[in-house]
Amino acid sequence: MNDQTAFRALVVREENGSFQRAVEERRIADLPPGDVLIRVHFSSLNYKDALSASGNKGVTKKYPHTPGIDAAGVVAASSVPQFSAGDEALCMCYDLGMNTPGGFGEYIRVPAAWTLAKPEPLSLLETMQIGTAGFTAAQCVDKLLACGLRPEQGPVLVTGATGGVGSLACALLAKLGFAVTAVTGKESEHDFLRQLGCAAVLNRQQAIGRASAALLRERWAGVVDTVGGDILAGAVKAAQYNGIVVCCGNAASGELPLTVYPFILRGVSLIGIDSAECPLARRKDIWDKLAGPWRPLLRDALAALSVRISLAQLSQMVDEMLAGRTRGRIVVDLTGEK
Repeated sequence: MNDQTAFRALVVREENGSFQRAVEERRIADLPPGDVLIRVHFSSLNYKDALSASGNKGVTKKYPHTPGIDAAGVVAASSVPQFSAGDEALCMCYDLGMNTPGGFGEYIRVPAAWTLAKPEPLSLLETMQIGTAGFTAAQCVDKLLACGLRPEQGPVLVTGATGGVGSLACALLAKLGFAVTAVTGKESEHDFLRQLGCAAVLNRQQAIGRASAALLRERWAGVVDTVGGDILAGAVKAAQYNGIVVCCGNAASGELPLTVYPFILRGVSLIGIDSAECPLARRKDIWDKLAGPWRPLLRDALAALSVRISLAQLSQMVDEMLAGRTRGRIVVDLTGEK
């Protein structure tokens, strides 16, 4: 292998103000400098990837570009002692797939500080069935547990429940014994959510409640919110006394129409969850849980909520995600067709 070795990648190009996607041939020399060169076996499609692949300059500043904030594969070359050729490794978040060529190409070259040895006994496929979405869901659940939340305290609300983060959060919380209420705008997916273990399903308006109210009836001991906006506001207003709300997304809105009353009258805690710049030590801790005690809890759910697509099918799936027609996790297999 040398810098002229060719590989396939999904490339997004800006042409006369519009954005076009195509699988193209790239070369190792096209990749930025880095400590670790990884032959990518699997990636996954996240909402941030779909935004990057459609030309969202808030995610990706310069085009042409290869998205993909997740990548799992085998080290092809390394200039650092932590990794050797043949090691199985992950790279997730940081700037990967945002302004650094990402996992929708057969090779990535990244700093060692972004790279994590594959947790045993997970397979490379399993790590991408989890991916950034599952890692974020696990962070949310771990934060709720660290704050002392227990199943006997009452039901837990999960918003955006058919998405990657939401579906995995539903499955994990249900397996941990919580009564999970899911929020979705997709009536056709109620059976899917119940199969994940959800005890109840609400539509979006039911989750928002009376928008003008400063407080709503106490309902939720805990909340995992993936969407922001009015739905997050409704969840905070309906949280129980000393309720814990964790927030990790803004798919609906970055605005939060709230008063201070849930916080000063009920002692509600609103906690942000970030995966992009999560420190490596924290990443290892969460992956140790996913590969250890939580693995048997999620194994069946991962198979049920994951679909596997090829690089050639990826562009169409981006459109499906942006139109709100996907659910669960979408794994991109880069080991197959040429």
